[in-house]
Amino acid sequence: MSQPPSQQPPQGGFGAPQDPPHGGTPGQGGPGSPPPPAQPPQMPPPPQTPPGPPAAQPGYGYPQAGPADQQQPGPYNQPGPYGQQQPGPYNQPGPYGQQQPGPYNQPGPYGQQAGPYGQQPGPYGQQPGPYGGGYPPQQFPGPPTAPPGGAGGGGKNPFKGKPGVIIAAAVAGALVIGGGIWFAVGGDDSGDKPNVSKSGDAEPTGSPSVDQGDGSGDGREAADDLNAGRKDGEARIEWLQTNDVDLPRNGADVYGPWFAGDTVVKAMYRQVVGYSAADGKKKWTLSLPTEICAAPVASTTTGKLVIGVKNGTTEKADCNQLQLVDLMTGKGGWKKEIPETGAFDLLSDITIAMSGDTVTAARTGAVNAFRVSDGKELFGKLPGDCQPYALTGGPKLIAAESCTSGGNQIQELDPTTGQAKWTYKLAADWDTDKVYSVNPLVVSLKNDEKDTWSIVALNANGTPRSQIQGGNDKFAPNCGGSFIVFGQNLEGCVGVAADANTFYMATAPDSGSTSRTNEIVAFSLDTGKSTWRAKAPEGRTMTPLRMEGGKVLVYLDATYDTGGAVATVAPSGGAPTTLLQHPASTAQIENSFYSPKYAYVDGRFYVMSGRVSASNDEEELKTKTMMAFGK
Repeated sequence: MSQPPSQQPPQGGFGAPQDPPHGGTPGQGGPGSPPPPAQPPQMPPPPQTPPGPPAAQPGYGYPQAGPADQQQPGPYNQPGPYGQQQPGPYNQPGPYGQQQPGPYNQPGPYGQQAGPYGQQPGPYGQQPGPYGGGYPPQQFPGPPTAPPGGAGGGGKNPFKGKPGVIIAAAVAGALVIGGGIWFAVGGDDSGDKPNVSKSGDAEPTGSPSVDQGDGSGDGREAADDLNAGRKDGEARIEWLQTNDVDLPRNGADVYGPWFAGDTVVKAMYRQVVGYSAADGKKKWTLSLPTEICAAPVASTTTGKLVIGVKNGTTEKADCNQLQLVDLMTGKGGWKKEIPETGAFDLLSDITIAMSGDTVTAARTGAVNAFRVSDGKELFGKLPGDCQPYALTGGPKLIAAESCTSGGNQIQELDPTTGQAKWTYKLAADWDTDKVYSVNPLVVSLKNDEKDTWSIVALNANGTPRSQIQGGNDKFAPNCGGSFIVFGQNLEGCVGVAADANTFYMATAPDSGSTSRTNEIVAFSLDTGKSTWRAKAPEGRTMTPLRMEGGKVLVYLDATYDTGGAVATVAPSGGAPTTLLQHPASTAQIENSFYSPKYAYVDGRFYVMSGRVSASNDEEELKTKTMMAFGK
């Protein structure tokens, strides 16, 4: 079984790691062995051409909780061969596909520009899924190396695995002294940066403006034409949006969608826009003076969202401002500057997570938490030598942390005080990569040194519950999306789902036949073993999105001549049951969205581009950005 780097849970019971019952050769999975330790996130080098570099390969390991347990590499802890990169479920360019170069996919040194009818792979040559970028399929090689507990392998290289251009820029202003890095500040750093107060609820320089709209936006008229070829039993195209924003030369990432009542919201460049879920017409537009640079996966239950914006309009601007947005009204609230905590702070991009009335802004080695309701800072640097570099929110606030004394760990934090509720130590050289589920907690771990990864399930108190046993299957969850410099985003993976007792994950599409298809595999969270497999319809692939009414909600991809579909798979397995069949007449449009994001809310299915860019202004304004299907 294969998965993206760092996505396998611990197996067996509690206590010291157990040796697997049977050996595993590279490329084969084996039960038993503790999950590995985490290390500060490391970025891959810039892509050279459409197919991105192969992702790290997963391996099985059984993580043990407890600071003292040292796990030694075992005979089955060798990295397996890299999984072959297979096209993701939504990577089929359609004849009407919009050209969407990713951050590095502009003509020039980092990538070839896609032709007018093809889609350009994302920053790493991977097609992002519903909430962002995807991993190439990975195969579990075997149990991970050292045990979860222990001091770990010493300090970390902050530039390891980072794009060469970024490294060169950072090193140009640094002096390496005695094994450490001291930054020498010099030159003219004057830029177009507004004065923003570091305290109080100060409004930003150039306060955001809200246009409530007159309801005359794009929407129903264009959608009516698309419904002309709709057949009985097929869903209706509710509306189709095209880009109406003049973007910078390299385009812009799209954040969202978020939902508040009957409003669907997306953010891009310097705007946050709310649309009517019924007809797609604009309800309001919040214009910002600078570019949006970070956003969480979910808003609060009351429709409040905190996004990250830059502190200026030049290339030197930092992503260090937090802006509150009311998704119901489109009004901006408090704005805060994230305080710097050291010489290395803000060298990496921030990632934002929200849990209850708390929003966190994390970057390598630092985190700051604020109260959503009024912007008051709740906590910053935590006690001890371990500090969060990324968090994920929702029902719990989970932090991935690196320690100056070596080794990495996972903690659940109190969202109001930052106090740790429990700590799970990772084995040396292991890093927390993604969080697939917060409740129950399922975490993807990776070991960049050995190109292996693992998926572990933890109990509510942070003790190990199981490690997923992937076998020889290949998996390719879609995670991330935007290119993050030196940072780590734990949220937003699709292709995975979990309920109280089971973890569900989609295999990579089968490349051994002319008919492309895949399966969903269910794993017991108590044992880590697979319990059933559900095969997608012939010639289709299906991707788990989340749980819906006790069933696994999946998206069946659109093909050249078949519309996509929303379906459910029973918790006992079996064939998918279709909830919403999209029209075959618009399959090529549905299949053309770049880095697509998906959402199924109140009986409507939304597909949204994850990035908008084009070779010229005319094509840019023709780019399809969001489409809604309904009954």
